[in-house]
Amino acid sequence: MNVSNNIRKLAQLFVVFFIALSAVLVYWQVVVAQQVTSNIHNNRHCLSDSAPVRGRIFDRNGVLLAESKPSNAACGYQRYYYLKNYPSLAGLIGYYISPLYGSSGIEHQYDDYLSGRLGVTGLNNYINQTLHRPPIGDDIYLTIDVRVQASLEKYFDQTAPPPDGINIFPSDRGSAIVSNPHTGEILAMLSRPTFDPNRVASGDLQYFSSLEKDPEQPLLERPIQSTYIPGSTYKTMTLLAGLDSGSAHLTDPFYNDHDPNHQQAIGPVTIGSGEQSEVFGPTGNNLEPYTVHFPVNLRYGYTHSDNIIFAQVGAKMGATTWLDYNNRFYVGRQIPFDLPVKVSTVTSGNSNSLKLNQLAENSFGQGIVSVTPLQMTMIDNGVANNGQLMRPTLVQKIVDPNGATVFSASPQQLGTPVSESAASQLRNAMYGVVQCGSGRFGPTAALAPELDTSPWAIIAKTGTGQVPQVNGKTIGAEAWLLTQAPYQNPQLTIVAMRENAGEGGSAVGPMVTRTYNDIFSKIMKIPTSPPADPNYCATSGLLQ
Repeated sequence: MNVSNNIRKLAQLFVVFFIALSAVLVYWQVVVAQQVTSNIHNNRHCLSDSAPVRGRIFDRNGVLLAESKPSNAACGYQRYYYLKNYPSLAGLIGYYISPLYGSSGIEHQYDDYLSGRLGVTGLNNYINQTLHRPPIGDDIYLTIDVRVQASLEKYFDQTAPPPDGINIFPSDRGSAIVSNPHTGEILAMLSRPTFDPNRVASGDLQYFSSLEKDPEQPLLERPIQSTYIPGSTYKTMTLLAGLDSGSAHLTDPFYNDHDPNHQQAIGPVTIGSGEQSEVFGPTGNNLEPYTVHFPVNLRYGYTHSDNIIFAQVGAKMGATTWLDYNNRFYVGRQIPFDLPVKVSTVTSGNSNSLKLNQLAENSFGQGIVSVTPLQMTMIDNGVANNGQLMRPTLVQKIVDPNGATVFSASPQQLGTPVSESAASQLRNAMYGVVQCGSGRFGPTAALAPELDTSPWAIIAKTGTGQVPQVNGKTIGAEAWLLTQAPYQNPQLTIVAMRENAGEGGSAVGPMVTRTYNDIFSKIMKIPTSPPADPNYCATSGLLQ
């Protein structure tokens, strides 16, 4: 008997078995590990060494917003959210229950970081799992400043004007975004109504089911996931396009003489012909019975929000030019952001064109315009930043468990959609809105927007997006306000809206005014602006 030969064969057999076993282990622990872990029939992921200690979420100043704690009831660790003073951050941050269930917001979009599956953190966690230790995720710091967020939440609740069923309607639904136009950073983002992420994270499926069935859709992150008719705030886009393309000037005259050689301020005005023909005015001119001297100029029309004037401005520049400027501000395409954003639209279906009457309607913010609040922030920021458009940012940095920064955001310019001159002229027109127009005078003295009372020179454009009747019943318009301050050198923009609340300035103005005052006096501590000239409206001709 050849003992050496038998030993050699036995050794070879052990090597084959070892290679086969290693291959099986690699397959189950590496190739299909994620599928096995997430399988609903596998309880292994609920053991403490498998359920991740998810990374924490902080605001820009290190205020803790979310963390994981050991839990006997949940899967290894349970997520806890600290949003008592800023409850509407729930939709933005989102929720996380366990590997068995879905997630949302930052929790979903940055799950690979928070669960520790990327980069050096992922490699370290592979070792942790081998040693039966729970994986640890990266921490995320948001650009959100909870002091700004708390102010926004406070005044959204406190300043809702009493409904009269004519100008103002009851509404607890809405959105607001506070942004730095020079960096694109989002400092606060409000979505109402909201929900309790701690109840969701605890696995309260009955509560979650009620949220899904709630007709007010509290799980919807309205600033980025809902689109609305913007009303007269969209005259800002039309005026920008007209000024920058040279097809319109703030001094262009509009008459009330029905002379076909003159652009008209009151109407009726027929735009287009045949199937593209539509009559605009006299309803919607917003000038009668206040204007006594004609002609008025385009700046006057913006100040007092004349739809007939802007229908003509849009039609004159043409659909190609108007759509081009919309595209420059990312209307009709995906806004680059840290969370998915619903695409805003100004055309119907898959069409990339507009009939002339559709263009005229769109030009004053009605028609088929449907935009997100973030889209309006993009337009507002471009104006405030002298025509330069910055990428909106929500995630400031990501830090690994050892304290090393694995990602740090820096301001990113997306382009220069309009010139500095066009942006400056637009800000001048917004100043007139607050001092002499719809940003100062509400439908009644009790419903004054308050914007002109701020010592930080807020400038704005109001919007009242009319919506179709439902079952023959009048529904309040979408109440919008697009703002920036201070006028001389805008440091912040605030875009805010209440759904179906009626008059934009009255329904939203007090909230925005008090939020700016809070931020500038208590947080940023910047000097107040020079007082407005008491004769400004008379000398500028913006108030007759």
